[in-house]
Amino acid sequence: MTDFAATRALFHLPPGVTYLDGNSLGPMPIAAQDRARRVVVEEWGDLLIRGWNAAGWMAAPARVGDRIARLIGAPQGSVVMGDTLSIKVYQALASALAMRPDRRVVLSDSGNFPTDLYMAQGLLASLGSDYRLKVVAPEDVADAIDESVAVTLLTEVDYRTGRRHDMPALTEKAHGAGALAIWDLAHSAGAVEVDVSTGRADFAVGCTYKYLNGGPGAPAFIYVAPEHHDAALPALSGWMGHAAPFAFDLDYRPGKGIERMRVGTPAVIALAVLDAALDAWEGVEMTDVRARSIALSEAFIAGVEARCPDVTLASPRDPRARGSQVGFRHPQAYAVMQALIVEDVIGDFRAPDILRFGFAPLYNDMADVERAVTVLADILSTGRWDRPEFHARQAVT
Repeated sequence: MTDFAATRALFHLPPGVTYLDGNSLGPMPIAAQDRARRVVVEEWGDLLIRGWNAAGWMAAPARVGDRIARLIGAPQGSVVMGDTLSIKVYQALASALAMRPDRRVVLSDSGNFPTDLYMAQGLLASLGSDYRLKVVAPEDVADAIDESVAVTLLTEVDYRTGRRHDMPALTEKAHGAGALAIWDLAHSAGAVEVDVSTGRADFAVGCTYKYLNGGPGAPAFIYVAPEHHDAALPALSGWMGHAAPFAFDLDYRPGKGIERMRVGTPAVIALAVLDAALDAWEGVEMTDVRARSIALSEAFIAGVEARCPDVTLASPRDPRARGSQVGFRHPQAYAVMQALIVEDVIGDFRAPDILRFGFAPLYNDMADVERAVTVLADILSTGRWDRPEFHARQAVT
């Protein structure tokens, strides 16, 4: 049984703050401070360039990738770290399309995170006018999968509402039509039980600064199913993905297995911080995380609906159909959220009208739920969200 009081103690949580935005940026693990200091002072500072060998910097992307693998049901040696989620989406999609050369359609849905769609649009435009991105409503994805589709590009958990796709079912439908399946796990990894092996995902990608608490700009990950390791050729054929980087060949030869999905020089300091953050997951069972997530989100929904008549649930009612976040609609959601943040209840806003709250069982508890409901109800009932400063849009919402 996971001890969530013990995991909560591993995080720096500012006094008086109710933090329900770990689905956007996880809080800082206390261990990250010392790990970052050690890398900067003892490794970079004292070892200098010797750190690539002596401190294991070169092997960090695969080593940390193996730690992510455990959380997403992937075998060891099938996940590697590096770059950003956008880059990993591009890599996965380019590789998958090359594996289906006779097809020209990429299928996604309107609930997908925009960067995935943007990367698909840019890649397809560069491949030629006969390639097409087909975007349908989330509930229409299954019916839209046919023999014209080369790749399905889907985010498992909707970033706004938390609606959750059925990965195994949709992947099976894609495979039955001869297509490959790419899954974005940005709002899944560390939030819900994920099993890319049982779900038979061909590729999966994700970021690590949300539920995995790797810090702002933490490196992304990419999973390639082992049966595709030899067939998946990286469109971004970077030096670090070469079979022998320090042979300095003039021609590219892809590295072995998942190593070929490395691109540029790894962000050593960021990887070290993420590695420290992943220590919090040792001994944690994802079944316990999921059960606690559902308990927290169900209590939050019940409390808000009982005390806040001005908002409407935007997330699926059935907890099995959503991830670990809850969205409520309000016509002035942006201003309401700014009022909440000023009173140290931190969620975020997603256009056009969603108040978004994330529940991270490693550090959130029922006290957080109760305080968030109480403050939200008070802000709405008094109307004190309706101030000029709360309507002024900032760069990040």
